[in-house]
Amino acid sequence: MSESTQWECEKYTQVFEDEMRVLARRRENDPTLTPSDLEGTLKHLYIMDGNDQGGRGPVQDIDLAATIAAYERFIAEWKKELA
Repeated sequence: MSESTQWECEKYTQVFEDEMRVLARRRENDPTLTPSDLEGTLKHLYIMDGNDQGGRGPVQDIDLAATIAAYERFIAEWKKELA
């Protein structure tokens, strides 16, 4: 992996893992939270991803992509747990 892409991978991993921890903590501390609530947030993240009118730049693109991936994974795992 070249240095020019290594930082991108490291940034993605950091944001993804941080977001997964935040979501887990949120689930633990909010008994009213449901997967549906998180799906609502995910819907808005998808909209933000599509609304790149001003040009976010690579760091913000990585942040948003990792955040979306974390939400998708967290919701899928939670739903699997409930099934």
